[in-house]
Amino acid sequence: MPEGDTIAWTANRLRPVLEGRTPDSIESPRNPDWPRRLGGQPVTHIDTRGKHLFLHFGDGLVIHSHLGMTGSWIVRRERPRSSRLWLALRAADDWVVQLGGPLLELLTEGRTRFDQRLAALGPDVLAPSFDAPRFIARLRSDDQTRPIGDALLDQRNVAGIGNIWKAEGCWEAGLDPWRRVSGVGDAEALAVIEAVRPRMLRSAQQGPRAISPRIYNRAGRPCPRCGTLVRTRGQGDGNRTTYWCPGCQR
Repeated sequence: MPEGDTIAWTANRLRPVLEGRTPDSIESPRNPDWPRRLGGQPVTHIDTRGKHLFLHFGDGLVIHSHLGMTGSWIVRRERPRSSRLWLALRAADDWVVQLGGPLLELLTEGRTRFDQRLAALGPDVLAPSFDAPRFIARLRSDDQTRPIGDALLDQRNVAGIGNIWKAEGCWEAGLDPWRRVSGVGDAEALAVIEAVRPRMLRSAQQGPRAISPRIYNRAGRPCPRCGTLVRTRGQGDGNRTTYWCPGCQR
């Protein structure tokens, strides 16, 4: 699933094409009334919150997207022909297209502020100023017997971290992802955030491929820090694989 840095990078790719412009055409095969409701309205701004992306239009309507495991946003010179096309916006010579994904909906600006799903999100890991007290408060109100790696994946605790950055952050902080939340100090939890934020911000500007993982997907290889072989095991629902070094993550 695309993590917060990938969604922020996507927003950075869409802004030069759409922000301040009125789309020349709008297509949404699954939502045939959207061209009428959005037609003639400029895209005022594009923003993100964790793994969620928002396209704001001048009439107070907002397209809300969550890509899940299957969706993607692309920018092309030609409209792609795909049965997975959910939305296509043309601005001059460019097409902005969303393919697939579990969620694409039209909200009002007020709904984005009061929607329960969005209100439940924890502080955005990529916010200009990370809300550390709110993060710690959310973490301490969570199940204290839960492994910290699993808790970091919960978007109600912190929005934007996924499996890659959970593994990378715990490794950077020297924190065992299997340690219970109750055994993780506030400073240790914040060290994970402080470790991943600069790398995630760089990825948001330069693209995910600009960042080389140090521990993620390196099972059976020597740890870059201590040389112990990296281990792997399913965490949380079992579908998300955790990578960690038993030698230097305690």
